[in-house]
Amino acid sequence: MSLRQVLMQLGVSQSELAYSVSISQTAISQIMSHDMWPKRRNKHDLKQAIVNTLTNKYGAKEHQIKELFVSTFAPIPNQNESANPHHPNDMEEIMLLRRHALKPETKRVFGLMRDPFAEIRSADEVFLTPDIRYVRESLRTFAKHGGFAAVIGESGAGKSTLRRDLIEWAKNENEPIVIIEPYVLGMEDNDIKGKTLKSGHIAEAIMDAVAPGQRMMRSPESRFRQVHQALKESHRIGNRHVLVIEEAHGLSIPTLKHLKRFFELEDGFHKLLSIMLIGQPELGNKLDERNPSVREIVQRCEMVTLRPLDIHLEAYLEHRFKMAGSDLQKIMAPDAIEALRNKLTGRGAFSVLYPLAVNNVITAALNEAAEIGIPQLNADLIQGV
Repeated sequence: MSLRQVLMQLGVSQSELAYSVSISQTAISQIMSHDMWPKRRNKHDLKQAIVNTLTNKYGAKEHQIKELFVSTFAPIPNQNESANPHHPNDMEEIMLLRRHALKPETKRVFGLMRDPFAEIRSADEVFLTPDIRYVRESLRTFAKHGGFAAVIGESGAGKSTLRRDLIEWAKNENEPIVIIEPYVLGMEDNDIKGKTLKSGHIAEAIMDAVAPGQRMMRSPESRFRQVHQALKESHRIGNRHVLVIEEAHGLSIPTLKHLKRFFELEDGFHKLLSIMLIGQPELGNKLDERNPSVREIVQRCEMVTLRPLDIHLEAYLEHRFKMAGSDLQKIMAPDAIEALRNKLTGRGAFSVLYPLAVNNVITAALNEAAEIGIPQLNADLIQGV
């Protein structure tokens, strides 16, 4: 009789047993499914602790205990226990998963030269799906030749990475592109929850980037004429200008409407300012073409949505572990990759296979594996974190 069968007969969950013997639920799962015991606990002592707990706390019978350790703890299909269907809130819970840091001991155990999920340090480290490649090239084209775009994606989809990539590309290629980034700290779409970003703040950001040190005019009309003139002068010496607003889902509707007027600033036939909005799906809701108050801006704005990794998951993981000086096949068993896919897609109900969610789950699993002495991530580990 296996441990899994004993627990079923007693009506005891894995988590209850794990808590009672002071190990993780993942460790219990590893014992039951693969006969893999935590290296930091004496195997004999842990077996005895399980027996004592089952007997004294949960009332296991003598014949159950007697047969228990005859088993090799091989995996036994559980026909009465199916995976819990994902609740609609699971998507939000996964996306809000607390950020995990890879422990030094974990890197040592798995032979990782660096954290594979650390912040990207150069454009060469950006993983490119066809979707991301298209967005990246679009942003570069808009920066060089003008345009109005909104990049929309869930938290952790890679929006900020694309922004940094654009800045790095302009610098490395010596492109005469002036990136203008208004500060968005505390920005909200109304003045009750925070502070709205107004057109006057955008004008100040443009002047700081294009004509630093020049004193802003007092009256609104003079100030905006000054901005237009500064952009003209900068354009005539060969510069291009890109206004990048991150967290743009926090923009108010009036400010979104004012952006159209900034986009219309011209010198003859030449547009003087490209605009790129970067935000979460709420930005897409605000830029709904059915909303008459933003119809004019929607007609000029190309909206691009960053999609989940989905079929590119394995390639993404290979890329990240290669950056860390390792090989995906050494770190993750094939069933672990499939378990990760199932975990982050709700078995087809939704998909949050975005880099941030993937990174958090794998990092937590690696830390857990190192702690309990598992040499390779498997499906049970992924499901347990």
